[in-house]
Amino acid sequence: MTWTQNYDPFSNLVLSSCIAAVPVVVLLGLLAFWHVRAQLAAGAGLLTAMGIAVLVYGMPAGLAGMAAVNGAVFGLFPIGWIVLNAMFVYNLSVETGQFAVLQRQIASVSGDRRIQALLIAFSFGAFIEGAAGFGAPVAITGALMIGLGFKPLEAAKLALIGNTAPVAFGSLGTPLTTLADITHLDLHQLSAMVGRQLPIFSLAVPFWLVAAQVGWRGMLGVWPACFVTGLSFGVMQFLVSNYHGPWLVDIISAVVAMAVLVLFMKVWKPKDECEKPVAAVVRDAAPWKAWLPWVFLTALVFAWGMPAVKNGLNAVFNAEIKVPLLHLAVERVPPVVEHAELEKAVFKFNALSATGTAAMLAGMLAGLCLGLSPTRIAKLYGTTIWKLRVPLLTIALMLALGYVTRYSGTDTTMGLMMAGTGMLFPFFSPLIGWLGVTLTGSDTASNVLFGNLQQVTANQLHLSPIHMAASNSSGGVMGKMIDAQSIVVAAVATGGREDSPDAGTVLRSVFWHSIALALLMGVLVMVQAYWMPWIIVGAK
Repeated sequence: MTWTQNYDPFSNLVLSSCIAAVPVVVLLGLLAFWHVRAQLAAGAGLLTAMGIAVLVYGMPAGLAGMAAVNGAVFGLFPIGWIVLNAMFVYNLSVETGQFAVLQRQIASVSGDRRIQALLIAFSFGAFIEGAAGFGAPVAITGALMIGLGFKPLEAAKLALIGNTAPVAFGSLGTPLTTLADITHLDLHQLSAMVGRQLPIFSLAVPFWLVAAQVGWRGMLGVWPACFVTGLSFGVMQFLVSNYHGPWLVDIISAVVAMAVLVLFMKVWKPKDECEKPVAAVVRDAAPWKAWLPWVFLTALVFAWGMPAVKNGLNAVFNAEIKVPLLHLAVERVPPVVEHAELEKAVFKFNALSATGTAAMLAGMLAGLCLGLSPTRIAKLYGTTIWKLRVPLLTIALMLALGYVTRYSGTDTTMGLMMAGTGMLFPFFSPLIGWLGVTLTGSDTASNVLFGNLQQVTANQLHLSPIHMAASNSSGGVMGKMIDAQSIVVAAVATGGREDSPDAGTVLRSVFWHSIALALLMGVLVMVQAYWMPWIIVGAK
């Protein structure tokens, strides 16, 4: 038995779109206006989506339930598996004291606060985003800058602005691996397309960051440092995303940017050097150990993605389990597809989807090399699982919601409605992603909610689905600095002092920066669509 999707149950696309949007409105409304916890908001959105799928769109309840199960499983593996093990590596670095050593090394490069902002808020923040993501970069860089003498509001603002360009490739490429699974588009093509959009902003953000810190005149005093930092990051972002994949883009780009800036500061000093923050100078016996967990992580994940290694591992372990009731039970029809086709639904378990396993092995090897006993490593791993129990539940619920909207066809209804924007859609495409991240706090969640909408609309308007779907993720990064989660994390990380800002003050300090960058991304995507089609991946 199969069920055929109906994209306009009310025979009125405007009304059908309004009903189809209700689950998203419930989710975002609970998050944005009622400040409901993310897992509760995701649960409410999921229940609403299932109700509309069954009662309005006529989807059999069994199919709706299995769509939710399919999404939840994908949310836990590989998405949750990657996040869990990336955070395990970070927690191990903190537990062994090596993260504090790493912080001192970064802070010792220059006494100029502008240079420290480039090194910490932009470069080191991107490194943490690539390894962990999900609020960790803002918390870590904000607290680090406070320790170096930055004012709390300044530290919060810089941490948020710096955490923009790397977000689409954060947490070992999680946003794009999720987008690829949601849309069935090629992961490497999505990675390459985002890698042809964000490097331009990676070059610009260091200038923007320092200008937000000390004004445009103060930025001109260190413009060479801004240039070499942004250029080195952007070049590596392009190369890794286009020729390897999304998993290590941030980590490699950040390491190269930090190394280039450190070397550059050995031969160049700003003429108008700013006041040096107060920071304790500590001599560490073996400073190289601080990088050990991250070296293992980078090396193993890089090897995991190499064709020879990947194919060898898949020869040993590569399983696809058909989802009961759901596999080949939902039929998509025109105008979404050229000919009616049945949706596949499988649980995928293979070496590539288990990238988090490489992160787990990296943490264990690093722990042993740093002198931790197997018992202590196991205890730390258990502690990490316990701390992440709620975020992992939230991820599962969010993916379940996304899969229900996908299999029921409600996201397709909204996509058909969005096609009405016509030739202006490339401008609005990244703004949709920006809105999703602003209100959900996650580029991954935004891709789940709006990835298929972007694809459907692109097909209707004869645009590149790869281009529009990638633009959802690229535009989303600009909303990261003003989402509720990031604002709260920044306020907490820089709190505890009389002059510490509240969340509202932090939001006001970065709001217009987010708006401006999102609009610029819209302009770039539109220029690529109509005047630079040769840059679009897969364009003929």
